[in-house]
Amino acid sequence: MPGSLAVEVYGLAKRYGATTAVHDISFTAATGRVLALLGPNGAGKTTTVETCEGYRSPDAGRVRVLGLDPVRERRLLAPRIGVMLQRGGVYPSARPLEMLRLLASFAADPLDPDELVDRLGLRESAGTPYRRLSGGQQQRLSLALALVSRPAVVFLDEPTAGLDPQARLATWDLVRELRADGVAVVLTTHAMDDAAELADDVVIIDAGRVVATGTPAELTAGPARLTFRAPPGLDVAALAAALPAGCGVAEQPAGHYAVTGAADPALVSAIAAWCADHGVLAGDLTVARRTLEDVFLELTGRELRV
Repeated sequence: MPGSLAVEVYGLAKRYGATTAVHDISFTAATGRVLALLGPNGAGKTTTVETCEGYRSPDAGRVRVLGLDPVRERRLLAPRIGVMLQRGGVYPSARPLEMLRLLASFAADPLDPDELVDRLGLRESAGTPYRRLSGGQQQRLSLALALVSRPAVVFLDEPTAGLDPQARLATWDLVRELRADGVAVVLTTHAMDDAAELADDVVIIDAGRVVATGTPAELTAGPARLTFRAPPGLDVAALAAALPAGCGVAEQPAGHYAVTGAADPALVSAIAAWCADHGVLAGDLTVARRTLEDVFLELTGRELRV
């Protein structure tokens, strides 16, 4: 039934020895919708998804996929879910079309392997051993393998990583078709534009905890932001003092300036006047709403993660 809960995670916790990878995570994914599970490296995304897939047992909490316990009822669940691995999972000598036909033979109502090969641009390499495929071809094959059994729930891990623009657009189209067909899609990605383009719902996790949930529109709601480029080292305090009350200015990275406050004609005029008075040429002045990447960095920070 469209809109019914396909994935339910309540109070999930998972520990590895003295390390707690996931703390009390809760979210749901509905049929006919795309859920983007976002987080920096080490946030707990992989542990959470592997628990939903039945590869790991939770230490606390409740996980159900299509109403089934992914661990105790894995034999019933496995034929109904598709899992896209970011790398590996295919015999080095296996050929794309033969692998797809093999998996299709195990499914009750599979997609046409030849159609998938054509849709994902794998026809010319359909008889090439996996080990000789390019990274992008291997990625597209992994997507096809996840979809060929016509799953009710599909877990996609970085589905566009390493793809050229054409293959990326084809992947976006396939994900949209899955949603239109009533499939529940759980997408993990570091590509914020993938999430912004495809996701109906977003869950952001950091350090094993949920830090934000909502639709992309809800998460990026708020006043527009004004940014511009100028020589590094401007006196941002002096500039802020010349702007309407309540406005602030920050420089990050060097030479890139972001202005907080109501982005209206008065603010644009005040910035231009200050720059003119100080002999500064401001370039690339842009007024835009926050992006999903802005929200992600605000919540999880800008420091590098291993």
